[in-house]
Formats: sequence, structure tokens, C-alpha cells
Amino acid sequence: ARTTGALVAAAAAAETCSAAAEGPVTGAAVAEALKAEGRGRYAALAGTADASAMWFADVPGFTRSVVKSDHALVTPESRVFAPLPGWTNALGAVLISPQMLGAHFSMTWVRLAESSAAGPPLPGVERFVYLLDGSIDVAPSSSSSSSSAAPPVSLSKPGDYAYFPPAVAGEPPSVLTSAAGATFIMYERVYSAPPAGGAADGKTPHFLTGQTDDLPNIPCPGEVFGLKKLLPHSPEYDFNLHVMDFAPGEHLNVKEVHYNQHGLVLLEGKGIYRLANDWYPVQAGDAIYMAPYVLQWYGALGDTRSRYLLYKDTFRDPLNSYAA
Repeated sequence: ARTTGALVAAAAAAETCSAAAEGPVTGAAVAEALKAEGRGRYAALAGTADASAMWFADVPGFTRSVVKSDHALVTPESRVFAPLPGWTNALGAVLISPQMLGAHFSMTWVRLAESSAAGPPLPGVERFVYLLDGSIDVAPSSSSSSSSAAPPVSLSKPGDYAYFPPAVAGEPPSVLTSAAGATFIMYERVYSAPPAGGAADGKTPHFLTGQTDDLPNIPCPGEVFGLKKLLPHSPEYDFNLHVMDFAPGEHLNVKEVHYNQHGLVLLEGKGIYRLANDWYPVQAGDAIYMAPYVLQWYGALGDTRSRYLLYKDTFRDPLNSYAA
């Protein structure tokens, strides 16, 4: 029989989406292990065994997920994967979409199997992907690159990313494939061109790739967190992706209220997220949608850093409907 410690380790692996080598772990299996160790079937309940054996992944109906009028928390046990239209050997869990509280973008947790390929975005839609695991190959269309002869790009390190602007009519769309499989977060939205006559008049966003940890932190007066912006801070781009790092105990100083929408994935660590008047314990793998003007605040807990990926619409007038 497996020991309680082994079961706890297996349970932790299962909660981080890693398959336990010895198969699924359930509360019943934990009870059997305790019994085999001679401590009785209620040892964990009575507090005479390691309390970490009392985990919650298999409690019927249990979830930390919450959907309210101005925010949503979607935790790993609530993800629902389904085939993505036009994709090959791929599954996606759409965590945020326009069907959720009026969001103007989508955020999808994507799993690619071997010999997989992404379908093209819908007309006028831009796409951003952030690699969590595995590897993907990207072939930009001639119209979406600053170079008409841009070679294919391989993304293989966690934190690699790629941005695809909307394809120009008549041009082949950008291509995303994976030979061995991959997992990534994907953001999509209908592109909003900058106003005519402005600083970005005539400019268009370009295909680009990068690695998060190659970027410098951007000074943010009054705050203590580390901030990296993955897209150029330029008005031809109508959104940006921020990566924000907090040491244990650090927190946002500003209790933010603003018109921008957010789509967040906690990549590392754990902490407390305040949304409106609710306070949520969160951990790596959790996803959050924040509607315009919802009060928001984060504090990092634990003994390792927190890192999250955050979508934010930028450089567009809030009086226009696409920024509402």
C-alpha cells in the first residue's frame, strides 16, 4: 500500500494537472492508506494524522469558482475542455469570452496533442499566445511580419510568447503547429484600429515573438512589484499583456478602480485577490476576469514569488463601444 505521504504528493501533482504515476488519488484511497498504516480509518479526521491528507479535489460539488456581475474566478477543477473549431488535435477551455459579463476578448487554456495545428483566427481578430509547456512552431504570414520573408519561429521555453495581428484580406493567415504537443494561454479580440489623424495613423501592429525573462522590469512609481510589458507600448496595439511579479508579502498599493478590462492567469505562487467586496484565496492555475470598474487588489502569500499574466486594453478612447 502507498503511504499517506505518497498519497499527499500524488494529490498535489494531480491538482497541478500532472498525472500521478500510480493513477488517480481519491479520498477513499487516503482512508485505505491510513487503515493500512494501523491508524484507523478516521485518523485524518481526528487530527492524529497529517492534516494535509484531508484534501478537497474529490469532494462532491466542491469548487472555488465564482461568477458574479463584475468579476469571475475560474479554478482548475471547473475547466471544461472541448475541440476548438478549425483546429487539429487540440482542446481548449474557454475561460473568458464575450458571453461572460460583456468581455470584449476571449482567454482560452489550450492543449495541443502531437501533430497538431491551430485554426486561423476569425476575420479581423488578433491573437496572442503564452507558452506554458511543450513547444510550438509559428509561421507568420507575409502581411503580419515586419519582414516579408520572416522565417518560422520555434517557441519552446515556458514564458515564450507570440503576437499575431489580424491577417490582411487575400493573404494567407499565420500558422501555429506543434509536433510533440504543447500547453499555452491564448487571448483573442477583434482588432480596433487607432483613430485617423492620431500618432498611430497609418501604422499597423506587427507579428512578434519574445521571452518574458529577457525583458527588463518597467519602473512603476509607488508600487513594489516587478512589471514587464510583452507588447510594444505603442498606439497601434489596442491591448497589452503584463507579467507582474510579487515577492511573498508584497501587494498592490493602489486599490484599483478603472475602465479597463482584465483577464488574468496566476502562473506561480498564491495569495489573496480582492474583487469588489469579496476576498479570494488564489493559487497557480487560477483564472480571473475583471469587468470595468470592479475594485481590485492583490497580496502575495506563501514562501515563493507570485507571478501572473494580465490582459489589459490600451490606447483606445473609453467613449467608443469597443472599450466599454
